[in-house]
Amino acid sequence: MQHVKIPQDRIGVLIGEGGETMREIETQAEVRLDIDSENGSVAIETVGDPVRGLKGPEIVQAIGRGFAPEDALTLLEDEMMMFDLVDIDAAARNKNDMKRKKGRLIGEGGRTRELMEELTGASVVIYGSTLGAIGSPRQVEAVRTAAEMILEGAPHGTVYSFLEERHNEMKRQGMQYHRFPGGQS
Repeated sequence: MQHVKIPQDRIGVLIGEGGETMREIETQAEVRLDIDSENGSVAIETVGDPVRGLKGPEIVQAIGRGFAPEDALTLLEDEMMMFDLVDIDAAARNKNDMKRKKGRLIGEGGRTRELMEELTGASVVIYGSTLGAIGSPRQVEAVRTAAEMILEGAPHGTVYSFLEERHNEMKRQGMQYHRFPGGQS
């Protein structure tokens, strides 16, 4: 049994209309979810295949961090799929700095976040004080590196060049290029 805490405003998304999303997660990940809607605590118990069950907490956490349930469920598509979080708050000196850094990650009109998705093939969501990515290890690593570059103050042009380079590298190596339906900021 594992426990994940998610923000109050994401509980409805996790449950879905009439419990539909929760049932889909339980069926696909072979887990049982016990959701405490008072405090956002979710108990996840594996009831089937233990390997699939291991993805249950990641799926719940991804939904809690702003991903659409269908994007979070892509974690089950292949054992190489992974979920990663970058803590924006940890890189900030204060509340205003956090806002500024989050704004830089999103970019004007959401363009920086969109480019991270387009050039890596990962799904990227910025929610609260985190940036989340779902994709293959290479895709997620490229998003994390780009996010860290931005958080450290690198010019956007430098980051975009890095992402272009990674994109071309992955294409040359014939890497599976899985494009996700867009997340939201």
